[in-house]
Amino acid sequence: MNSVALRERGTDKILPEKDLKTAHDGAGHRARLRQKLADSGGEALHDHELIEYLLALAIPRRDTKPLAKALLREFGGIGSLMTADWQAIARIPGMGDTSIAAIKIVQATMLRTLRNEVAERPVLASWQALLDYLRADMAFLTVERVRVLHLNSRNMLIRDEHMGDGSIDQAAIYTREVIRRAIDLGSAALILVHNHPSGSPEPSRQDIEITRQIAEAGKRLNIAVHDHIIIGSQGHSSLRAKGLI
Repeated sequence: MNSVALRERGTDKILPEKDLKTAHDGAGHRARLRQKLADSGGEALHDHELIEYLLALAIPRRDTKPLAKALLREFGGIGSLMTADWQAIARIPGMGDTSIAAIKIVQATMLRTLRNEVAERPVLASWQALLDYLRADMAFLTVERVRVLHLNSRNMLIRDEHMGDGSIDQAAIYTREVIRRAIDLGSAALILVHNHPSGSPEPSRQDIEITRQIAEAGKRLNIAVHDHIIIGSQGHSSLRAKGLI
C-alpha cells in the first residue's frame, strides 16, 4: 500500500518528497480550474476537466487528470459515465468507493432536480422537462429499462415507477401488471417509458403492440395511456406523435 493511500485512510504517515511535489503541482492545477469555473462557469471547462475536478474533491492528493480521461474514454462520455453502475466504474483502475460515490452523488442530485421540475407542474404542460429528466436517467443505460409514470386526473405525477430491467435489446412489460398498479395507485392516466441501448429510439413492432394492448386494457377502466416514450442516446420517439396509439 502506498503512502498516499495510507494518508487518505486517515494515517499520519508523511508523504515522500516526490508525492509532495506531485500534490503541490496538482493543487496549483486545481486552483486554476477552480478559478476558471468561478470566472466563466462550467461551460469554460472541458469534459475531462469537470470530471478531474470532481475526482480531486474525493482524492485530493492525487493527479486525477489521467483518471478522468480514462473514465471518459472507457464509457464514451459524461452521460454514459454518470449512468454507469457502481460495479462498472469500480473496474477502472484507481476508482475506489469514495471516487465512485462522488460521481453517483452528482448524478443523483441532477436527477432529483430534474424530477422535481417534472413533479411540480402538470406533465403534459411541462413536456420538455419530462424529456430532459428521462434522457438524463435512461439515454445511456446499457440494458433496457421499463418505467411507468402514473398521473392523477390533473396530469400531475403521482408515481414514477421502475418496472424492471432487461437485457441489451429487450425488457419485459406486462399489461396485467401495469393496469393492476394503475388501479392500486388510483391513476387516471399513464405514460409508458423505456430505453433502447442501441441508441436508436425508433419503436419496434413489439413496442407498438404492447402499447396498444395496454391502451386498450386501460380504456376499459377509464385509464388513459397518454404516450409511450422511447429514449435513446440519439434522441427520443413518441408513439403518440407518430400516430401509433
